[in-house]
Amino acid sequence: MSTFILAIDQGTTSSRAIVFETVNASASPVATSQMEFAQHFPKSGWVEHDPQDIWQTTLETCRIALEKANLSASDIAAIGITNQRETTIVWDRNTGKAVYNAIVWQDRRTADICADLRNAGAEKTVTDKTGLLLDPYFSGTKIAWILDNVEGARSAAENGDLLFGTVDSFILWHLTAGKVHATDATNASRTMLYNIKTGGWDDQLLELLKVPSSMLPEVRDSSADFGNTEPSLFGGRIPVCGIAGDQQAALVGQACFEPGMMKSTYGTGCFAILNTGDQIVHSNNRLLTTIAYQFNGKPTYALEGSIFIAGAAVQWLRDGLKIIDDAAQTGEMAKNADKEQDVYLVPAFTGLGAPYWDADCRGAIFGLTRGTGPNELARAALEAACYQTRDLVEAMRADWQSPHQTTLRVDGGMVVSDWTMQFLADMLDADVDRPQVLETTALGAAYLAGLQKSIFPDLASLADSWQLQQTFNPQMTASRRQTKYDGWRDAVSRTLSKP
Repeated sequence: MSTFILAIDQGTTSSRAIVFETVNASASPVATSQMEFAQHFPKSGWVEHDPQDIWQTTLETCRIALEKANLSASDIAAIGITNQRETTIVWDRNTGKAVYNAIVWQDRRTADICADLRNAGAEKTVTDKTGLLLDPYFSGTKIAWILDNVEGARSAAENGDLLFGTVDSFILWHLTAGKVHATDATNASRTMLYNIKTGGWDDQLLELLKVPSSMLPEVRDSSADFGNTEPSLFGGRIPVCGIAGDQQAALVGQACFEPGMMKSTYGTGCFAILNTGDQIVHSNNRLLTTIAYQFNGKPTYALEGSIFIAGAAVQWLRDGLKIIDDAAQTGEMAKNADKEQDVYLVPAFTGLGAPYWDADCRGAIFGLTRGTGPNELARAALEAACYQTRDLVEAMRADWQSPHQTTLRVDGGMVVSDWTMQFLADMLDADVDRPQVLETTALGAAYLAGLQKSIFPDLASLADSWQLQQTFNPQMTASRRQTKYDGWRDAVSRTLSKP
């Protein structure tokens, strides 16, 4: 007998809702709705969203997806939520109205706050407790900025009138009409306020950033009872039973439940997460230590590497250089590129992420000749995502000396390109597995909700239901692989702002 789960996938540029039909331990999408919303850039390096846009597009896409599937609230067993991480919202607990726009994960306005904390010697404390670096990427300094820059915000917070949440908490609060202020351990672990060793908000970190504890959501498992939706929203109550940040949800959707399993998602950027089991691995290579998921109060840990620009480099070819009309063209162009030319694109449009963490370097192209044209640039853009993935994998291998064999599963828009996936396998000298279902982030949210409702019996059943679409095996010679990668490392070294 089939059961239906509604997955909310609230992303950086759009909100999506997908209805999954579950039969036994497998889940298939039957209806999807997606709505984009405005991006706001009030100053250089600042990125904001209107929280009301986030909520309204989430609500509308859920209603449209249910309508498309010809289902009512009573047909939905549970809702799972996955969300853009680190994006920070502060709102009034009485009215639900945000006191300021959502400050998006990409926003760099708190660089000076981070620098001051670093100069004060706080980074080791932050990293030891949270597994994170002192960087504007994370939520903690964003909260501090709102409290210090929005008139009346700090006094209201200290009086207990304001709430903080990452996007999942904000959506959950509105879904439950303000009855539930909660998050899950994966989202909490990205705030720079949560101690991943003790499994709770950390008083020392709250004091460091001057964030009142009364603002914080309750932290629950990734599969948990998160309350019921307000009946008026969908014509009946629906239980909310799963929450995880988008990259962790993709790890769950890829069924990477064993230590050594790794997923890499290729969207605007690229995010690779390696499951390290119950072991907290602190990185010596500027990777992040994070919570992969949490069940029954027990966290599973992971190493994560973030690449800022992957698919965005292809968008640049289309929208900036206008040498392609559609991203799908790039694979064929790369195949037809001159094999004698080694052109390297270092896509540091907004700096470089892991393992470099250089916010000040900017993009560059190396190896240009008179014969370089659109085909060579297309190939360089695709290769750049693969070289950056190898950077992450090498850093992970250096940090985690483990007997476990690494399995790489991929998802996201770029992975539909066979050429790119073959080059990735060649560059890593490892097999690359592409799944049957590429909507792995929303699928992970559905899995989490289904586990809580016992629609799926356990993780093993989900692992068994994961379906492979194609494996790409390495074919490049070792010498050619090393030559290509050495060229990449040289190009990056010339681009970095720091020696």
